[in-house]
Amino acid sequence: MNCTVCTPVSENSGSPQDTTHKMPGHWLLAKMGKRVLRPGGLELTRVMLERLNIKSRDEVVEFAPGLGVTARMTLSRQPASYTAVERDEAAAKEVQSYLTGPRQRCQLGSAEQTGLPAQSATVVYGEAMLTMQGPEQKRHIVAEAFRLLKPGGRYGIHELSLTPDDLPETVQEDISREMSRNIHVGARPLSAPEWRELLTSVGFKIQSEAAAPMHLLEPRRLIRDEGFIRALRFVFNVIRTPEARKRVFSMRRMFRKHRQHLAAISFIAVKP
Repeated sequence: MNCTVCTPVSENSGSPQDTTHKMPGHWLLAKMGKRVLRPGGLELTRVMLERLNIKSRDEVVEFAPGLGVTARMTLSRQPASYTAVERDEAAAKEVQSYLTGPRQRCQLGSAEQTGLPAQSATVVYGEAMLTMQGPEQKRHIVAEAFRLLKPGGRYGIHELSLTPDDLPETVQEDISREMSRNIHVGARPLSAPEWRELLTSVGFKIQSEAAAPMHLLEPRRLIRDEGFIRALRFVFNVIRTPEARKRVFSMRRMFRKHRQHLAAISFIAVKP
């Protein structure tokens, strides 16, 4: 089945049909008109893609492609093939207009077990999805990326990070709990060393690392990511929807409260 950009979030994220007061945070932001839902914004996505260095010979797999912003950036590089892996069938139907080539498709499935052949890709990447998984699920997804890649293949991630590296475990747990309650999705960000350990534990070698502030709902980031008109439309939609306004302002307060301990991080890892 061909499809474009699949759901506005990742694995086990809930349905967009949920009512506003209990809707997962990323679904809510998407409903209000926000397209870029990555913690480091378009800036860090562009860094990830530049370092993945996708060429016309590459066979690309994207896990949980979200609203399709990164998918379109990838397709503009005209890889030899592009496969999205998405678990929500209804959301997958929306991507048809983005995937038009004979070797562009969206496969229904889980990033933990894609069903794709081993060593069938030269590039695999996923954004803002591992953070929402538990420890075992994180490891299974990273191991699946390793299985899919040919030797020398590249794996890119763009996720939420905790800082500094020696942040006490009790503080990490408090932030994760508060964030999970606030966005209505389990959120388990890792510190930079923990992300490195996750990648290397399945056999990857770290090639590069980049970081950016976690400014998802700050005005300057909104305008940079969405453009002035779309950012204005998002703000208008939030303001005129009381329950959405309450929740979005609560998310922003939470992000600001923990701004010293939250960041966005991206890694490029290589399969030896």
